[in-house]
Amino acid sequence: YTRFGMVSAPTHSAPLHPVILPSGRSIYSTPSANNLGINPSQEPLSMSMGISPRNGVSSSEYFPSTMSLFQEQESSFGYPNSISSASHQNSNNTTMYKQRSYNSTPIREGPSNSTITGPTPIPGYQSPTSTRNRPNFTSFPTNKTPTRSTLLEEFRNSKNNKKFELKDLIGHFVEFSGDQHGSRFIQQKLESASIADKHLVFKEIYPHALNLMVDVFGNYVIQKFFEHGTSEQKKLLGDKLQGQVLSLSLQMYGCRVVQKALEVISVDQQAALVGELEGHVLKCIKDQNGNHVIQKVIEQVPTQLIKFIVDTFSGKVYTLATHPYGCRVIQRILEHCSDAQQLILKELLHCTADLVQDQYGNYVVQHVLEHGTPRDKSKIINQLLGQIVPLSQHKFASNVIEKCVQHGAHEQREAIIDEILADSLPSADNAGALEVMMKDQYANYVIQKIIDVCDGQQREKIIESIQPHIATLKKFTYGKHIIARLEKIVGKLSS
Repeated sequence: YTRFGMVSAPTHSAPLHPVILPSGRSIYSTPSANNLGINPSQEPLSMSMGISPRNGVSSSEYFPSTMSLFQEQESSFGYPNSISSASHQNSNNTTMYKQRSYNSTPIREGPSNSTITGPTPIPGYQSPTSTRNRPNFTSFPTNKTPTRSTLLEEFRNSKNNKKFELKDLIGHFVEFSGDQHGSRFIQQKLESASIADKHLVFKEIYPHALNLMVDVFGNYVIQKFFEHGTSEQKKLLGDKLQGQVLSLSLQMYGCRVVQKALEVISVDQQAALVGELEGHVLKCIKDQNGNHVIQKVIEQVPTQLIKFIVDTFSGKVYTLATHPYGCRVIQRILEHCSDAQQLILKELLHCTADLVQDQYGNYVVQHVLEHGTPRDKSKIINQLLGQIVPLSQHKFASNVIEKCVQHGAHEQREAIIDEILADSLPSADNAGALEVMMKDQYANYVIQKIIDVCDGQQREKIIESIQPHIATLKKFTYGKHIIARLEKIVGKLSS
């Protein structure tokens, strides 16, 4: 099998030609497409998706493979990664026996796909620079197997590219921008180029800017001009986006350019560009590329200009909070739109118990507990009191209970501990709630968190309740971690 289907063996003695598949392997086949067994309309399949041991959320489901396409090339060739899903890299996972996610936002990952290269292109395959994802743009480049100029070939084959300067590429800047190595060279030079050299590059690429924005390598050159170009160049590129914001926002490379532009253009230009998204907010939020643009809009654009985005959430908070992309947009609103916070929170409080048990909704509740006002935190915790033990045993809700313990007021932490120690959980062997939790694959982390953050008096109460169970706990994997945590804090425990 290949990522495109079953490869059948040649059935006749026609000359064999090498075919380079996306996996990097070479096969030999006749020129006939039928021998490859490929459906020309078939899209490239995603690679296998990893499942988080605790939260069970597929990284590539949460963060689409298309946003991390060419991620390996980025790390290998030094392309800027500041726009890629962005706000999503705050990962401080704590590793335990079974690794669980402690961060309030899922980690953005995804498989790294490959381009097709080689003497015989695979029939039906649409390259990242094809016109399929570019409804409003001229195809760039136009050939399926583009021929390189002599200058680009010389550049790629040269062992010492330091002998090249920007002025040596005059007449070839567009071609170099669309090439893996040429794009990197231009980016590096633009960081320290003189205004005259920047002008040389800009006057050539500006007429082709829209095509470069959606090109796998060309988009980085455009981003570099938004970072290091002159004020006039940034304004001209910002104007170039007008009328194209929606299509670019939904395109895997164009969305990065839109995000970078929003960071540097004037408020007047921001208002003009953002206005093009009105009426399409839900479409963008639910799109694997567009949701990142909406997040950046919320972060960068004055609140009075994005009221239409906030209004989109009215009556839809639960639906969007349980969506893999919508939950991230809600978190950005809670961070940056103070006027909309109460609207969001009011709807959240009507469905808190359901949200904490959802694979995406739990992140929204965690965010409120971490960054909300004391009053907001109190409302959330009060909604969960009385269900602490069963929720602690839940795969997703246990994360939320930990945040309640960590960020709640002293009185609320006391109420949580008292509920756990009340032995109110019935079970077949008459074990108390504390013992059940210490042996549970998820609830044991809640107990560990309580031990970490409680005050001296509360810790004494916990130790006194744990003491009779030490001998039993030593027989259980998760119980051993409870004992190890306690002994690290208070010294050797005896049964």
